[in-house]
Amino acid sequence: MVLSSVASVCGNLLLLLVLLLNKDLHSDTLGLTLSFSLSDLALGLSTIPFGAHNSLFQSDGYPSEGTLCQGSGFLFLLLQTSSIHSLSWATVDKFTEICFALSYCSIWTAGRSRAVLVLVWLFCLVSAALPLLGFGSYAYSESRFLCCPSFDRDHRYFVVLWMAAGIVAPILTMCSLYGYIVYVARKQARRGTFMCNDQHCFYVPANNYLRSSIVMVSTSVCLLVCWLPYISVCLYETFSGNQSPPVASAFSAWLVLTSAALNPWITCMTQ
Repeated sequence: MVLSSVASVCGNLLLLLVLLLNKDLHSDTLGLTLSFSLSDLALGLSTIPFGAHNSLFQSDGYPSEGTLCQGSGFLFLLLQTSSIHSLSWATVDKFTEICFALSYCSIWTAGRSRAVLVLVWLFCLVSAALPLLGFGSYAYSESRFLCCPSFDRDHRYFVVLWMAAGIVAPILTMCSLYGYIVYVARKQARRGTFMCNDQHCFYVPANNYLRSSIVMVSTSVCLLVCWLPYISVCLYETFSGNQSPPVASAFSAWLVLTSAALNPWITCMTQ
């Protein structure tokens, strides 16, 4: 977890510097990229060090009803959900730019981008606040070394709702859009194409489209590898009433937190 924290902080700081200092990258949808980058940076500065400290020093944990655990659980859920949702909307933006290039500017206006950003954070705040209001619960997990949502039968409705709307839906959206982009790229690769600028036209070879396909496939695989074990473990604990093996629980949580370090590189590759 220590390496994940360092990689997350360094990667997201670098991405933020590049985005803020390079005026060519400024656009109406820049806020979406900044949103998930700041969420991942906050995870790297708060939740990941918290879990690393507990795992390294074999902490006995914290009272689940305590302010520290409740606040840590709220922050973990808020940042986790905002990161994956902001990343999914950034993917929608990229998909629109590629597949609807002629109408892109009319689809993604500054006002719509801000509205999406506000709705994303409103959804994430409501989702994270529900356990504090009695729908769901935060508890310290000894196997994950974190305060996180309580995955048990008593709170299965909250877990299913959060998993479906907060995690599974954006991941399926991203993988579907990446899959369609790969389909278009492979179709285009069969013939290549000509691209024109103000001065001249030039031929884009098929290898360029195939390279883009590899990046998109790798990104989808990365998302699934990081999130599927966590989703599976959480749903197993929720519906079986049994605790998963500590190693599986800790490893799945570590994979999810590691995604905060991988997201900056995913963003760079898909540009």
